[in-house]
Amino acid sequence: MTGHKRQYTYDYPKADVTVDAVVFGIDRERPELRVLLVRRASAPYAKHYALPGGFIRMGESLERAVRRELREETAITPRYLEQLYTFGDCGRDPRGRVISVAYLALVRMDDHHPIAASDALAVAWHPVGKLPKLAFDHDAIVDWALSRLRAKVRYAPVGFDLLPEEFPLSAVHRLYEIVTGMKFDLSNFRKRLLATGVVVPTGETRTIDRAKATLYRVDQAAYADAHARGFNFEL
Repeated sequence: MTGHKRQYTYDYPKADVTVDAVVFGIDRERPELRVLLVRRASAPYAKHYALPGGFIRMGESLERAVRRELREETAITPRYLEQLYTFGDCGRDPRGRVISVAYLALVRMDDHHPIAASDALAVAWHPVGKLPKLAFDHDAIVDWALSRLRAKVRYAPVGFDLLPEEFPLSAVHRLYEIVTGMKFDLSNFRKRLLATGVVVPTGETRTIDRAKATLYRVDQAAYADAHARGFNFEL
């Protein structure tokens, strides 16, 4: 058998594997946290809303699969992407035994303009507090992703991936209140945020509500260090 791959047979049926992506963005006009949903074109759950995703291909890594599905169904290419959880209840998919590996993605909504393609009839941002009934177990996946995001902004600088390149400190304060659903004293928040060293002034200002506000940006070295080591941002 030299030069040939050995063929194996299995006594057990194989489960199918899919990837699903929970893509969060901040609508700065409202402001509110939103999640990207597609409207399915085919059964099961035809015309129902769902998370973007699909079946992995043979020889394709999980991350490559989820990035491909996002690109094909929504034209979104997230910079921040992390594996969230594996969902494997036996009855979660009427097509058979299907296991889904879910991912959490964060994007700046202003930088992305989703376009429905592949097997998606439509794609749009939806407020996380007013989601339609989702296909499969995608409601549970969104809930899991929201819990992860609310916890993670306290020990990793992931929230900045939802903000534009330059921002006033008030925008970070508003983001944390939106994500966590809590209220924070602005003065104390600013002090704690600056103490992390993750943000630095740009030297530019912007007029907000008729007052000039200093603009900040993320210090990439401090951001990378905070991702690697973590940081304590309990408020």
